[in-house]
Amino acid sequence: MEQTYDVIVVGGGIAGYTAALTLKSLKRSFLWLGSERFGEKLLKAEYVRNFPALVGDGKLFAARLSEQAEREGISFTHGRADGIYAGMPFTVTAGDKVYTGRAVILATGVDAAGAVAGEREFLGRGVSYCAVCDGALYKDKTIAAVVASPKFAEEVEYLAGYAAEVHAFCLYPNAAFSAKNVTVHTGKPRAVTGGLRVEALVTEGGELPVSGVFFLKESAPPAALCGGLETEGSAVKTGRDMSTNLAGLFAAGDVTGRPYQYVKAAGEGLTAAYSAHAYLSKV
Repeated sequence: MEQTYDVIVVGGGIAGYTAALTLKSLKRSFLWLGSERFGEKLLKAEYVRNFPALVGDGKLFAARLSEQAEREGISFTHGRADGIYAGMPFTVTAGDKVYTGRAVILATGVDAAGAVAGEREFLGRGVSYCAVCDGALYKDKTIAAVVASPKFAEEVEYLAGYAAEVHAFCLYPNAAFSAKNVTVHTGKPRAVTGGLRVEALVTEGGELPVSGVFFLKESAPPAALCGGLETEGSAVKTGRDMSTNLAGLFAAGDVTGRPYQYVKAAGEGLTAAYSAHAYLSKV
């Protein structure tokens, strides 16, 4: 039987790492899950000005964090969470992997590219963030995939195994796929439109009729990840203890809104861990 953790920390950035580090000191069992440890955004930072005692760029910061994580025995599990289901325990899915935990800390950050018009409105009605979860629903249909980086190429190939045709809008250069039914587009999508369900993707070249649109990026919007989660715009609504409207689910870092600063993310990650610890002591 798979282990049920005290806490599942979803997100590989500073908030998620700080939460994991704190849970370790609190002697709580935890799973730290994310697409990438510390993230590409940190590695590309030219200079980090707002984190106490650090003088240097993002690569130096990541190296210091990695050194500390290894010394403290903080392990990281690679996986892109595509569903968080509230309950006791919570269930977190990442592709074909399923994890359970008594509490969850959501620290997935924000999508810097922002949402396409209609993306949120058509969630569950033709918009999806998980190829493995929903690909089979589009057997022999024409669909579109908005692909953030080459790391999601495998998911496009997966979709091509079901769909009659996949229009891939790749937000990176020199994209190529082995499946013959994938057409690569370089223009950016502007809007998702339709009636009860998705009917078209509006692009720079006009309107493309499709039955569904898959947004393949580092993290899905919080409301898409966890049904019933209360948000304010794109940010998760939290109390001062980083609690959300769902008992046992806490949030930290950029996912809770501005300011998008490493020091704020670290503070919220610590607070969320202590709050999860307190919550588990009562249930």
